[in-house]
Amino acid sequence: MLKDEKGDLIADSQSTVARWRNHVSQLLNVHGVNDVRQAEIHTPEPPVPEPSAFEMEMAIEELTGHKSLSIDQIPAELINAKGRKIHSQIHKLINSTVF
Repeated sequence: MLKDEKGDLIADSQSTVARWRNHVSQLLNVHGVNDVRQAEIHTPEPPVPEPSAFEMEMAIEELTGHKSLSIDQIPAELINAKGRKIHSQIHKLINSTVF
């Protein structure tokens, strides 16, 4: 059993299918927007801003050596030993791929 928009019960299968079609159409269609790409996307959290060069520098300085390698297989000692040039490149890489 299903209710129509007015709250009355619908008993026949044709009306039930039509009601579900209407209900799903109302849920999925964005009214007043011709292009779906123009529709606003609501996320539960605000977007995370790009990390600054300073934040990246601080995170790299906090890396400690003599630990097991992460998925990239780059030891922390190598990142720290290469200095600011590699830090700048890592910052560019992260901002270009994540943000």
